[in-house]
Amino acid sequence: MPMTSSSRAVIAISMAIQNGSLSKLQSSFNGIFAIYKKQGPTSADVLNTLKKALLKEAGVANPNPRKRNKQPLKIGHGGTLDSNASGVLVVGIGEGTKMLTTMLAGSKKYRAVGELGKATDTLDVTGNVVEEKSYDHITKEAFEEKLKQFTGEIMQVPPLYSALKKDGKRMSVLLKQGQEVEAKPARPVTVYSLSLQDFSPPYFTIDVECGGGFYVRSLVDDLAKALSSCAHIKELTRTKQGQFTLEEHALKEDRWTLKDISQALQPCPNPSGQQKNAKKAKSKHKPTPSKSKALWCFGFVKDLWNA
Repeated sequence: MPMTSSSRAVIAISMAIQNGSLSKLQSSFNGIFAIYKKQGPTSADVLNTLKKALLKEAGVANPNPRKRNKQPLKIGHGGTLDSNASGVLVVGIGEGTKMLTTMLAGSKKYRAVGELGKATDTLDVTGNVVEEKSYDHITKEAFEEKLKQFTGEIMQVPPLYSALKKDGKRMSVLLKQGQEVEAKPARPVTVYSLSLQDFSPPYFTIDVECGGGFYVRSLVDDLAKALSSCAHIKELTRTKQGQFTLEEHALKEDRWTLKDISQALQPCPNPSGQQKNAKKAKSKHKPTPSKSKALWCFGFVKDLWNA
């Protein structure tokens, strides 16, 4: 039986681990995988923890994951999760980092627990309460009926406290520094599905599948306003991103090891002989080696996306 690109990658990474060779590890560790982000740390903090663990296991003395220059291992994520949120965080490593924009734009699933009657400045439980309203008039039937208005192509204003930037700085950081920040204009977003899982006022649980650029915090805020009340998110869990699900693919922190990741890694496959010949025929437009790997990885990620 022919060996798959995934099997070849696992063997190459395993050999690098056994030989204790960081250079071989760098050349073999290319692809995407998913980890579990717990509630509390930022997505950047989680990546730094992951990177430090991998570098330490690979034999790097006193690894500093925050130092960007001359990094021995490139790692990035495919979409920020709020510090208060948990769940699937897709990670790109090596050449896989170049394909994370595909994950940013793709489909994601969330489960959110909201609380009616209280609005906060951050739209979640981490913020300060800025408004309180009655919710006694809201029935389960009215709630479910209102969900229909937020399904499909809708316009949404991103929250002020977000990773979006103004003048090169995150809006959330500017607000914490006491600076005034204007809300970004409403933009089109897509909600593929939206359903009520539990309704026990003041609490409710919804499942949502959405496209890129969507904020569940804004959805909960807008939904409550449409019901003549207010609300904020108490818990938020990303249950799926692309092909990666929370139950099947997200590695918890005790499995952030070279061996476990090498087995979970969806690698960037090498081009076939026919593809190599096609590349030679277009030598005038031949990309650099790093770009070439990225192109093959892009095709692979697209295949995963459509699976």
